[in-house]
Amino acid sequence: MRRRPLRPASTGPELAGVAVSSKRGTLLSLTVAATLLSALATAQGARDYVNVVGSSTVFPFSTAAAEQFGRANPKFRTPKVESTGTGGGIKLFCDGVGVQFPDAVNASRRIKQSEIDACFKNGIKEIVEVRIGFDGIVLANSKSAPRLQLTLRDLWLALAKQVPDPKGGVKLIANPYRTWKDVNAALPATRIEVLGPPPTSGTRDAFAELALERGCAAIDWIATLKKSDEKRFKAMCHTVREDGVYVEAGENDNLIVQKLVANPRAFGVFGYSFLEQNADKLRGSLIEGVAPEYDLIAEGRYPVSRALYVYVKKSHVNVIPGLREYLAEYTSERAIGPEGYLADKGLIALPTAQRRQVQADAKALKALPAKI
Repeated sequence: MRRRPLRPASTGPELAGVAVSSKRGTLLSLTVAATLLSALATAQGARDYVNVVGSSTVFPFSTAAAEQFGRANPKFRTPKVESTGTGGGIKLFCDGVGVQFPDAVNASRRIKQSEIDACFKNGIKEIVEVRIGFDGIVLANSKSAPRLQLTLRDLWLALAKQVPDPKGGVKLIANPYRTWKDVNAALPATRIEVLGPPPTSGTRDAFAELALERGCAAIDWIATLKKSDEKRFKAMCHTVREDGVYVEAGENDNLIVQKLVANPRAFGVFGYSFLEQNADKLRGSLIEGVAPEYDLIAEGRYPVSRALYVYVKKSHVNVIPGLREYLAEYTSERAIGPEGYLADKGLIALPTAQRRQVQADAKALKALPAKI
């Protein structure tokens, strides 16, 4: 394979270090810059493909885009996409600049300010944010079992580590609820058993914020804490029980699907795309009376919906062969449009105006500000 000449995107502070005013300092700075760029160029000879890590939810979309890119661009190697979870993936992404570090990271939530700060600390000062579409977080079970109709309050009471004392008052006790009927008399008397993602998962973060926190806030005296003691409020609302009712099933959503098929009493928490791909075996619970369906998520009516992202290191774009072209493929209309091949895998397209802006920003490699 013929490799393109190396043209690093930046020779500024991101790769060169900090210049100083003295001649000796300037010479030292230039020497450091040359050394780093030389190391990057040398190492690049051993990696002539795009390396993507991160979210298990976004993994099928990035993989499909990589495969399509590989077929359409035989002069480049097909990108390598790994499922490491959002939190773990962003940590790898932010560890540094150079081919020993990932070029892009998939994320099932937006990058946090603390993560941007970590990137900046390690020399990654230009991060391109690409919002690829929407997804819903579902509570699904086997089609051989009844479909649940839950409120967000029901969901929080079923899964929270501590809940308000059923006897009344404004104190929390260890969650005593064992069946869905204990939570809400209208629900079946079957044991609560939920398989879901671990704390490192972006899906877990989004589920805590969009479902558990909002269900928790349905309790009036807890809702008032959000303004007076937000840290305590978050801890109360986001902490999941550890008594075996909620089982952390790792970053492999396909494994959760398999376990649900084997155990009709269990429910699983994962992205809508996995429900779409397994619609012959699984069904999604109604949340606040709304089913997890493509149009209802796209319209914002399904209450547990979130955006999905890919983040790219701008400094790697002109160094790693195919990175710019992979990004172009990923953000093309044939990929992320409403009739695109990623829609077939369950990605919910952005509205036209938002999609056009994402495509323009990706083409221009528009970087995030230091503070978001």
